Amino acid sequence: MFDPADFPKPTTIPLNGVELEVFEAGHENAGQPIVLCHGWPEHAFSWRHQLGALVDAGYHVIVPNQRGYGNSSRPTDVTAYDIEHLSGDLVALLDHYGYDDATFVGHDWGAMVVWWSTLLHPTRINKVIALSMPYMERGEQPWVEAMEDMLGVDFYFVHFNRQPGVADAVLEQHTGQFLRNLYRKYQHPAAPEPDNAMINLARADAPLGDPLMSDGELEVFISAFDSSGFTSNINWYRNVDRNWHLLADVDPIIRQRALMIYGTRDVVARNERITEVVPNVYEVELDCGHWIMEEMPAETGASDLSGV
Repeated sequence: MFDPADFPKPTTIPLNGVELEVFEAGHENAGQPIVLCHGWPEHAFSWRHQLGALVDAGYHVIVPNQRGYGNSSRPTDVTAYDIEHLSGDLVALLDHYGYDDATFVGHDWGAMVVWWSTLLHPTRINKVIALSMPYMERGEQPWVEAMEDMLGVDFYFVHFNRQPGVADAVLEQHTGQFLRNLYRKYQHPAAPEPDNAMINLARADAPLGDPLMSDGELEVFISAFDSSGFTSNINWYRNVDRNWHLLADVDPIIRQRALMIYGTRDVVARNERITEVVPNVYEVELDCGHWIMEEMPAETGASDLSGV
């Protein structure tokens, strides 16, 4: 387990109309930046196991709490969390450090942001590493609408959009229990079920799977979401169809070298066509669930990331 006291101290950086809480390591490696982008409901601390290996591999490691998370800004306007704003934050972060481009790593929602940012700012991202969430090309139907047709109104992506505020309130009432139940090995309760899966997790007493982290590590996440709440970060989901429209006119092919890491026990679907839309992708499977860098930290360390 990781001692939270060993995680770098944050810096608050004003950029793109907000302030981001940013953690960094390996500043002595200036010139080879790598940006690690967390998912939902996560935190920059999610990457704690990878920092040392990446610094040893020669990287300047930059780990933001993206807008809506931790002590970063939480705008009240829902559209402030669309992909133009999220990708704009990442580009502005490179500008702050004086970098023309960087390798970007994303897990879960962070992977979606990295994929889409690569479409919008292709000259600023030189390599892509995605964990769990593969690149999915833009189809004929907006994403939430398509998920509603396929998976129903109780699928959590759909629920967050169709019943705004409902899940937010429940998760905020049961933050510790929700995160304790969610952060389990092999866990990602994305399948449709009566009521929203995330609400059910917040109310559940007997989670499945072994804990991913120590009580001290878990407390970092609980404290962060006790402070930030969930509305600002769930607002990322409420922009999925807006993002579908914003990406309508961009080149959909990602030509950068890319590494796609799947967990074989993750319920997130693979993209069997990924080599058609990301022709320079290398795919890896690890025997784990959704929380890949937590469950198999060594395998998502420097040897995998620096080899792209």
